[in-house]
Amino acid sequence: MPVTAADFGQTSDGRSVVEYTLTNDNGMVVKVISYGASISSLQVPNKDGKLDDVVLGFDNIAGYEKDSMYLGRVVGRCCNRICNGRFKLDGQDIQLPNNDGPNHLHGGLNGGFSKVVWSGSLDGDTVKLTHTSPDGDNGYPGEVTATVTYQLTNDNAVVINYTATTTKATPVNLTNHSYFNLAGHNGGTIYDHEIQIAANNYTPKKEGEFIVSGKIAPVHGTVYDLREPVAIGQRVHDVEQGGYDHNYCLDQPSLEQPSMRVHHPGSGRTLAVFTTKPGVHLYTSNFLDGTQVGKNGTCYPKHGAFCLETQYYPDSVNHDNFPNCILRPGDTYQHTTCFKFNW
Repeated sequence: MPVTAADFGQTSDGRSVVEYTLTNDNGMVVKVISYGASISSLQVPNKDGKLDDVVLGFDNIAGYEKDSMYLGRVVGRCCNRICNGRFKLDGQDIQLPNNDGPNHLHGGLNGGFSKVVWSGSLDGDTVKLTHTSPDGDNGYPGEVTATVTYQLTNDNAVVINYTATTTKATPVNLTNHSYFNLAGHNGGTIYDHEIQIAANNYTPKKEGEFIVSGKIAPVHGTVYDLREPVAIGQRVHDVEQGGYDHNYCLDQPSLEQPSMRVHHPGSGRTLAVFTTKPGVHLYTSNFLDGTQVGKNGTCYPKHGAFCLETQYYPDSVNHDNFPNCILRPGDTYQHTTCFKFNW
């Protein structure tokens, strides 16, 4: 069905924000705002046909401007953490600003791509959003032009396509940081959600730190083994640093077979995730603490949502054994992720 566009207000510095609404024949409704190219609402029927909004977010642009948790955003130019904000590229030492303790996170200061207003347009049933990041933005070399498209299909899939080009060699690693709760954004904790990730390996973190060690390790025999469905509540309390905040090395990333599934027995909803990227970062909203007031005045608690951030591995720029995230002039970054629902 055609996409509609409406005003979502203005940022504190006067930039107009547009809200796009996509619907399908089965009752699903997806809303995307041009601020951060964010998914602001995702309404999905349950087993009884009742619609619930299954992503965390805010009622107005002021909420998104204040948010430091990246709710619903497209994150870039390089998502996840870069150790000490430092890497070497073609013999040159690059130093980025650190905004997460000793590390650079999700594109750097001022939110990177997640806190800008993207230029939007409509093409039939697709929303197209574009942002140009200037040379030197947050310390990154090269002017990067990134485009993200959103489409909602009649087989209940939210399809996100990312492309980017650059004028100089630079890391590019884009993802969507939606926080899902299949019971509804106001559904409390996700302990009853059953998760499965088709990954024999993950990238462990340095002891006591949030940055990866550079190793690739088997999940077998650890709390990170999610190859068979398991309730999140059965495992999350045994995970270091308050919950899952870990990258999984997907066995066979594909748009033909899902690499991840999450099922909520109470509502009957299932989310299957397909991607062309080699990794997914599972995050169980460990830093939500009930003080974040979202849609309809809902206070979002710790472990009140999960994120499945499809991407290159964290800190890939510093580890030759990880997939390469460097984009060069003349090449095009391409990435597709599909969030498909059943109920």
